[in-house]
Amino acid sequence: MKKITYILSLVLALTFVVSCSTQNTLPSPIVKQLVEKGQFTFMAEHANPTGLDVINVMNSLPNGSAGRITNLDRGYTIELMSDELRVTLPYFGRMYQSTMQSDNSYRFTSKDFAVERREGKKASSVFILKPRDEKNISRIIIEVFRNGKSYVSIDANDRQPISYDGYITENTTPKR
Repeated sequence: MKKITYILSLVLALTFVVSCSTQNTLPSPIVKQLVEKGQFTFMAEHANPTGLDVINVMNSLPNGSAGRITNLDRGYTIELMSDELRVTLPYFGRMYQSTMQSDNSYRFTSKDFAVERREGKKASSVFILKPRDEKNISRIIIEVFRNGKSYVSIDANDRQPISYDGYITENTTPKR
């Protein structure tokens, strides 16, 4: 009788844990459709700075995390459309060239960019974006997995590389 009670409580606890976890994944057919179309919105959930000095500074802040992953609020995106690329992402890292701008994050719209699509490992799709009208961005790599989870890496000429974790969704049309 004790074994049955133990097994039932274990199953109940596992069911509770699984049901309470957040899942920002899409069904595979929708992800496949978005990838084949090549038009989607990447929603960033985490930023992964690469420089150890940046990680040490972030850990010294009040309520700083002990890891190198930084949780992000909603609203940081990369929108890939057929004729436009919109990037709105924060940046945490060392810049090699100083600018007079007060906002040093990645915020730009590109109308002239190249898109290359490759098949990645584990049935993922890799998009390599090269904006031609942004002089400091050399490439943006977006890897999309079957469940909609995505990994983004940005290589720039004037700062350390940074990566982001998140998921893709369908592009939304602006209301007029």
